[in-house]
Amino acid sequence: MKAKPKDHLEPTFKPATEKNADTLIWLMCELYKYDHTAFDPAAHRIALENLLKSDAYGKVWLIELEQEVIGYVVLVFGYSLEFHGRDAIIDELFIVEKYRRRGIGTRVLLFLEEVCRTNDVRALHLEVEHANTSAQAFYRKVGFTDHHRYLMTRLISD
Repeated sequence: MKAKPKDHLEPTFKPATEKNADTLIWLMCELYKYDHTAFDPAAHRIALENLLKSDAYGKVWLIELEQEVIGYVVLVFGYSLEFHGRDAIIDELFIVEKYRRRGIGTRVLLFLEEVCRTNDVRALHLEVEHANTSAQAFYRKVGFTDHHRYLMTRLISD
């Protein structure tokens, strides 16, 4: 990773459990508002609880600073022939606004990089809104590259 954290803030990363679901749903709601994305609390709670029940899909952490929850991050696992093995996606990353631009995001990415190494992950991916140019600049600064591709989705209904 190229960038160094700015401040001497040392967040901690607490593995989330089902007991943290209400806090996570609140944080998710804040993220989705920020991104102008539709949020269905009931459907998102079911998906979150399924993820929290098993590390097979991925992992969720609360980001804390001096025992105050200031955000969360979700890492999900996959497999890629292009990247020669196991890969991971930062599915969601949210830091409460008053703690942004203080080096915490860099610390989160350093933490995730180490998690990936210990889980034999060969590539770490993320998704960023086209309009969120400040986030794009941050991710480039810490070593992520744009593959000049679109992430496209087709929902599979029941």
